[in-house]
Amino acid sequence: MPPQRTPPQRMPESRVSSGSTRTRVVIAEDEAIIRLDLKELLEEEGYEVVGETGRGDEAVDLVRSLMPDIAILDIKMPGLDGLTAARHIAAERLAAVLILTAFSQRELVEQARDAGAIGYLVKPFQKSDLIPALELAIGRHQEMKSLESEIESLSERLDARKVIDRAKGSLMDNSGLSEQEAWRFLQTEAMNRRSKVHEVAALVLSGEIKPAS
Repeated sequence: MPPQRTPPQRMPESRVSSGSTRTRVVIAEDEAIIRLDLKELLEEEGYEVVGETGRGDEAVDLVRSLMPDIAILDIKMPGLDGLTAARHIAAERLAAVLILTAFSQRELVEQARDAGAIGYLVKPFQKSDLIPALELAIGRHQEMKSLESEIESLSERLDARKVIDRAKGSLMDNSGLSEQEAWRFLQTEAMNRRSKVHEVAALVLSGEIKPAS
């Protein structure tokens, strides 16, 4: 007999208040024990797991219907593999994607990146590895969405992306900021100046703007 298929799970409505800013997560991992451990770990850290499944095709459906902040996808799953599922999610700009893999081969890492995954994590991993990878993936996804809302042309978007990345690198090297702190600095300056983020990034690179010491 074929193995019994476990239906995807939507978590019951959270009792968290509507003002909550908890990060919403969908987990897609075909090994139930790893999926359960991952869910418990995330909930301990204050994340809200809104859906879980062991199949790639169901993961895409869950992300479309639940609109989480991030989807954590195992690279090898029935239905659709994690890379194909990531392509669907990234193409529709539905959520950030973090890929789980048992291997750290360069080819797999490049495939994950090309599929639209913003981060990857090699199993087995520790909580100290997972949470920073998760937050970085979410932050980069938000950056890309913000950039897309500013610039419609793909070529201009790519140029702006390069300027922003260079500015973040400059802030990290010269001001000791983390990548997330550098991005928040650029966002805040853009809001204060009523400018676009890539315009502020150019000012950082020219030395006209720098964080207060």
